[in-house]
Amino acid sequence: MKAPKTAPQKQNIAEEMRINKYIAHAGLCSRRDADEYVSAGKVKVNGKTVTELGTKVKKTDSIVVDGQTLTLEPFTYILLNKNSGTITTTDDERDRNTVMDTIEDATGHRVYPVGRLDRKTMGLLLLTNDGDLAHRLMHPSYKVRKIYLVQPNRVLTEEEIIRLREGVDLEDGFAKPDSVVRDKIRGDSIIITVFEGRNHLIRRMVDYIGADVKNLKRIEYAGLQEKDLNVGRWRYLRKDEINNLRKLVKLDTLDFNQPE
Repeated sequence: MKAPKTAPQKQNIAEEMRINKYIAHAGLCSRRDADEYVSAGKVKVNGKTVTELGTKVKKTDSIVVDGQTLTLEPFTYILLNKNSGTITTTDDERDRNTVMDTIEDATGHRVYPVGRLDRKTMGLLLLTNDGDLAHRLMHPSYKVRKIYLVQPNRVLTEEEIIRLREGVDLEDGFAKPDSVVRDKIRGDSIIITVFEGRNHLIRRMVDYIGADVKNLKRIEYAGLQEKDLNVGRWRYLRKDEINNLRKLVKLDTLDFNQPE
């Protein structure tokens, strides 16, 4: 199935809509975060600041959020197999290489990372301007599956793997993975499956049993797999992958037969 460079969102856009929906569809942030921009007086409609959360706008209105002019561009969905050493932010004050350096310069599309991978972690990262999808994928209530290939600094014992499998007490609460198994191909590595996204979760779990993570790679995210996508490369999602993600988080599917 062909992977489209963009996906239409006209079917999701009424002639008039709430301001937070417009901001989310422009890809800037979730509707909840958009409400915070409105309440803080950082949103202008046709040059006038609005602070009422229920404000209705039209597709033809000029919308500026925190100095950034928004447009309802077609949705874009990109899967990146991130290199170690790349920063998962849209910019970096220390001028280090970011995911946007990899994606935006090559595609011309302004997209945003869905969640984060720390600088040393490799693997799959979704980037999109579909604000509603991004917000739901990151929200813990939707329990999105993430699978990691973990190479500790030493071979873990069966007892240690069982201990991880049963869950560990971390400073921000109990963490129990969905599964922990030894990798059949690389016996010095384990595969951990989780349905949550706390900061540095995998590294902290391994640290709890007295080991360090030597290499860490996310090999699956929300059903998306690396397959033939080499580290440092990216691709557009296929139509079925896009709609599978939207169905996963209870969003309407997109009609790819309609014009842009």
